[in-house]
Amino acid sequence: MNISFIILAGGESKRFNSKTPKPYHLYKGKPLLMHSIDRVKSYKKFKKIVIVVHKNHTKFIKKLKIPNIKIIKGGRTRAESAFKGLNSLKNSNTKYVMIHDAARPNFSLKLLNKLKKEIQFNNCVVPAIQTADSVKQKIKGKVKNLKRENIFFMQTPQAFNYNELFKLQKNKSLEVTDDANLFVEAGKKIKIIKGELENKKITINSDIKSNVSIKYGLGFDVHRLVPNKKLYLGGIKIPSKIGTLGHSDGDPVLHAVIDAVLGACGMGDIGKKFSDKSKKFENIRSTILLDKVIDQIRLKGFIINNLDINIITEKPKIQKYNKKIANCISRICKILPSQINIKGKTTEKLGVIGKEKAIACEVIASVIKND
Repeated sequence: MNISFIILAGGESKRFNSKTPKPYHLYKGKPLLMHSIDRVKSYKKFKKIVIVVHKNHTKFIKKLKIPNIKIIKGGRTRAESAFKGLNSLKNSNTKYVMIHDAARPNFSLKLLNKLKKEIQFNNCVVPAIQTADSVKQKIKGKVKNLKRENIFFMQTPQAFNYNELFKLQKNKSLEVTDDANLFVEAGKKIKIIKGELENKKITINSDIKSNVSIKYGLGFDVHRLVPNKKLYLGGIKIPSKIGTLGHSDGDPVLHAVIDAVLGACGMGDIGKKFSDKSKKFENIRSTILLDKVIDQIRLKGFIINNLDINIITEKPKIQKYNKKIANCISRICKILPSQINIKGKTTEKLGVIGKEKAIACEVIASVIKND
């Protein structure tokens, strides 16, 4: 089934009232836009994925470093941005397309399945929920009761026959607030399916603030420095005549990160997960161990909110490698480098660390339960 997905993130976010545009504001531990991207990518049934962004937000989208997704600049109105997204798929043989607002981060894979099934028999499929409140209409001072059974609140993603929608995209006015409007105005049939209560739109800044519980964990690790060993810190190989002694690659930074994350999630420690008595973990890269831990915590609904890292060593000077270490850890942890703070510390020549016989690291991690 040749189906593509368009994410609209081209608005100015005026009502959101933040220096950071709404699609890039942190929500449950990661940028709002990334929730939609990650969910769509995990579905693995879309031929093409397109993101339409505001022309002034390129620096924000670049920071996300999103691979294998087409990114284009939007227009003055939502309808104009949708048209540009559709036009970018013109030569891709797309038969069906789903269009989604980045402001709705909580749609489910189950909803995608329902849309995919129904679009094969309809030209326009829209999820919607009915209101539980009494509804009235006021026109020129006159109030009229409306039947709430006939009132539907439209949601996205919405699914369309690509060619049928493309024909209707001549109207790019401000009044076109969703793509199903075009079918309604043209008097064409739309199929309404049951939406999801959780699939709410985030409009203003207070919508993004919730009572989500943040948990914290502390990690610490220290390794002896010896000749003829490689030195790995934060997943990066550091040029050095001496390296860390350990059962794995002896990376004290990633070991402390693992312990801090596991502690925050209440999931034990690195010794229980990867015993130094087991030969299968002998000389293993710690990047592999951290990757396994991230998969495990995500299965339980946890995501990392931030990491504060102290690397305690006389040599090397950590400032030189800060950016590389942050990029490596952010890639594995699936967070932004800006969510990681790295500090280099010394012991003022005191103790085994001061005598360059060991390197230690301490980490505080905060995690959010992503329901």
